[in-house]
Amino acid sequence: MIDYSKYLNKAIRDIPLSPIEKISMMAREVDDCIILGVGEPDFKTPWRIREAGIQSLEKGRTWYSPGLGLLPLKKAICEYQKRRFKLEYTPDEVMVTVGGSEGIDMLFRVMLEEGDEVILPTPCYVSYDPIAKMCGAKVVEVELKQENNFRLSARDLKKAITDKTKILVLPFPGNPTGAIMEEEDLLAIADVIKDTDIFVMTDEIYAELTYGEYHHVSFASIPGMKERTVVINGFSKSYAMTGWRLGYALGPRPIIDAMATLHQVAVICAPITSQYAAVVAMNECDGEIDAMRHQYDMRRRFLINELNAIGLPCYNAQGAFYVFADIRGTGMTSEQFCEKLLLEGHVAVIPGNAFGKAGEGFVRISYSYSLDHLMEATKRISAFLKTLK
Repeated sequence: MIDYSKYLNKAIRDIPLSPIEKISMMAREVDDCIILGVGEPDFKTPWRIREAGIQSLEKGRTWYSPGLGLLPLKKAICEYQKRRFKLEYTPDEVMVTVGGSEGIDMLFRVMLEEGDEVILPTPCYVSYDPIAKMCGAKVVEVELKQENNFRLSARDLKKAITDKTKILVLPFPGNPTGAIMEEEDLLAIADVIKDTDIFVMTDEIYAELTYGEYHHVSFASIPGMKERTVVINGFSKSYAMTGWRLGYALGPRPIIDAMATLHQVAVICAPITSQYAAVVAMNECDGEIDAMRHQYDMRRRFLINELNAIGLPCYNAQGAFYVFADIRGTGMTSEQFCEKLLLEGHVAVIPGNAFGKAGEGFVRISYSYSLDHLMEATKRISAFLKTLK
């Protein structure tokens, strides 16, 4: 029998099965299960966007696009970023990618070498760590604390910096925590790195999903930071376009050109049908973004209030569509809690440790579901918690 493992890259062999996948597999075997684990909007892609995609197919626009993306889309992205976030970019500083995830992968692969260090505030999105390690880099985790609303502090960042630090990841608004960074927080971060050679990747896929009086501020808008920052964004969350697989990266042209070199040999271009649809999204659908955000905000407030009332403490998350509930009072680990809730309460949520060791003692609950869905889920969670007393 062939030992296929010896043919595999050691870095890929060392990536463990995610607790997310474990819970997802278990949930498929549980009848009448309410799943609150998927980070995907429950809205349909707005009709105007779908119609633009349909029309592009009807007109036979099924060829490759230019590698960096359709020029009308890159122009629309620049206009959108200026209109919504006061960022000034030109089309030659934009690369259209296959989802935001490709942008993360491309940036890490063109910048990181063996021995480089990446500072990663955790808990965070699951992809950063394995991609950085596949590039030979060392990941330096900085724990985000609930008492600080899971924000990255300048003090903690400064402690993590070494002469090998190459990239700082700023994943805000945050998955899984729903954390945000306000302008004063970003100014403090900028002050720490301004005299270093550290580059910043800011993942802003949830930039449109912030609540209350807060409006997202991009790190690239902080004075002196644009020239050392790549902004990763996309269409999946704000426009409910997960399956269209479209994102983009904004940054200094030498970095974008290097990413484009890898992009052209790895994927050639992003799907052209998605790109034509995205032009309409960028130019015509601000209202649809605002309407979906309003619905998410109602769900957010309901879920936080309900979970706090039934004894599952949640801080007031102000971004994305997740709450990060504190389960330490149950005496169980994150995985134990999630497995027991799934098997006994028929509700699937995600263990916090899936997002780094700093997430232990918490669970991620998504509110990208209807209020009816959330109401039934919180009833089941409440009944489950009573069985633990």
